Amino acid sequence: MSLTLHTDLGDIKIELFCDQVPRACENFLALCACGYYDNCIFHRNIKGFMLQTGDPTGTGKGGRSIWGKKFEDEFVDSLKHNVRGVLSMANSGPNTNGSQFFITYAKQPHLDMKYTIFGKVIDGLETLDDFEKLPVNEKNFKPVNDVKLRRITIHANPIADLTDQ
Repeated sequence: MSLTLHTDLGDIKIELFCDQVPRACENFLALCACGYYDNCIFHRNIKGFMLQTGDPTGTGKGGRSIWGKKFEDEFVDSLKHNVRGVLSMANSGPNTNGSQFFITYAKQPHLDMKYTIFGKVIDGLETLDDFEKLPVNEKNFKPVNDVKLRRITIHANPIADLTDQ
């Protein structure tokens, strides 16, 4: 299962781990399919750490799941923040997943078992490089100039395929 994030700086192709973390993937795919993430800004960008988006308000304080409330973490022992390009749900503590997500710029083992990993970058690491070079406000790590996630293309949706049967 893969999808492409079409950003102002280029495309990032993602593989989702639907078998290992079905609820996080169901939420993400449904939000993608309805255009929820279209034109969201990347509101947090910390060099050497991560890039975050998924809040339609652009503040980093908004966003909601498809269920209209926060949902539980899904931790899998074999999924680790051990490379550049890991895709995880952002949260504000245990079991507070909504719509926001981030992509790591490097391995971040201190995030393991605290943030639900649900995918990884499989193409477009050069776009991630371009994001990491952006100038940011040092107080809140927001890019100086807004950079948007324009839209998402779903290449195959196993959740939809199951409901069609």
